[in-house]
Amino acid sequence: MSLTLRVLAPDKSVFDDKVEEVVLPSTTGLLGILPGHISMVTAIGIGVLKVRKSNGNWDSIALMGGFAEVESDDVTVLVNSAELGQNIDKKLIEKELEKAKNKLNKLEGEANSPDKIKAQESFAKARAKFQASAE
Repeated sequence: MSLTLRVLAPDKSVFDDKVEEVVLPSTTGLLGILPGHISMVTAIGIGVLKVRKSNGNWDSIALMGGFAEVESDDVTVLVNSAELGQNIDKKLIEKELEKAKNKLNKLEGEANSPDKIKAQESFAKARAKFQASAE
């Protein structure tokens, strides 16, 4: 048995294939999905979706928040943005992550201003892309 996984962003279909297992970064923690999983809908945070293919290899997809629905061995993930880990330039994202980290560190002692919240989100997105590119 397998699952059909579709990862859809507003501008493109990021992933559409049969897989053996999916690990979703929900807003309440990681959710493992195997064939026969109960139907559900969950919010997706900024993080890395992991996919185990039939050959046993794992792929990673950086997700930028959205929702996932599991229904009859079909997993549909609707996100604001997503990128396959294998398509992410590791050196470029390392620089982006360092820049986001430095900006966030400068705002460390401040209250939750709009700038700090934006810096936290930029850091989370860069970290998700970096993690997806490393796997």
